[in-house]
Amino acid sequence: MKFEGIYTPIVTPHDANFDINESKFEATINELIEAGVSGIIVAGTTGEYYAQSAEERVRLMQLAKQLINDRVPLVVGTGAIRTEDSVYFAEQAKAVGADALLVATPPYAYPTSREIALHALAIDRAANLPIMLYNYPGRMCVNMDEETLDRLGRSPNFCAIKESSGEPDRLHMLARDYPHIQLSCGMDDQALEFFAWGARSWVCAGSNFAPEAHIALYKACALEGDFSKGRRIMSAMLPLMRVLEQGGKFVQCIKHGLTLRGIDAGPPRKPLQPLNKDDKRQLENVIRTMNVTLQRIEQESCA
Repeated sequence: MKFEGIYTPIVTPHDANFDINESKFEATINELIEAGVSGIIVAGTTGEYYAQSAEERVRLMQLAKQLINDRVPLVVGTGAIRTEDSVYFAEQAKAVGADALLVATPPYAYPTSREIALHALAIDRAANLPIMLYNYPGRMCVNMDEETLDRLGRSPNFCAIKESSGEPDRLHMLARDYPHIQLSCGMDDQALEFFAWGARSWVCAGSNFAPEAHIALYKACALEGDFSKGRRIMSAMLPLMRVLEQGGKFVQCIKHGLTLRGIDAGPPRKPLQPLNKDDKRQLENVIRTMNVTLQRIEQESCA
């Protein structure tokens, strides 16, 4: 499977009582596809999978497949501490007709390189679907290092990696030593660098509410090779990226951003709390400024 374009790890909209709002989930999917994203990921961190029951996760897989209706690929996250649980979610994803899986390192358990590989290979055997690996040591405390990647080389299903370490050396190593594994940007403030090193996809939570901006940067760099324009777009987006990452309010910011777009995503599930008024105002200001700047860049490019 070729991963190209913007892949959105979709939020899970909630009612005021924290129940999943399926109508808002449908509206979000339709909005993203109409905006031009290339794929949708269910059960990513942005979707709050860690706060959902197994039944809810399977329901969202089924609902997403139905609503997407093969317009774009559906990727399903298998994140869990126990390998048995990840295998179960992979099997359910296969059953609903998912196009690919997102496989992260198990959180909290702190597995070795060999154990990470065995975990991923068990998921692969259970589902036999294309897999995008997800390396995020900031949350998981471990890296998918060379030993892990070499062990996974025994299966062609491991065809991409979302790299979220933030380490330039990792980016260089993956691009140079593992060209058979498609490189996907998983660190928003390094998107320009990822595209310079050959990445053809970007898994970006901010595309839940700003798909046009993320698509514009992808097109400028990955499709047109216009890194001069790309730098201008990236410069306009950096303040937003900084706001999203500061203070541990990432999911809350993404959900409020979608609400500003007209789809009320509701509150995050506890232990997370909604943004306060000051946080909301700050986010609104940077989004407004970004959109004005991007519009000007586009107008100048067309002049």
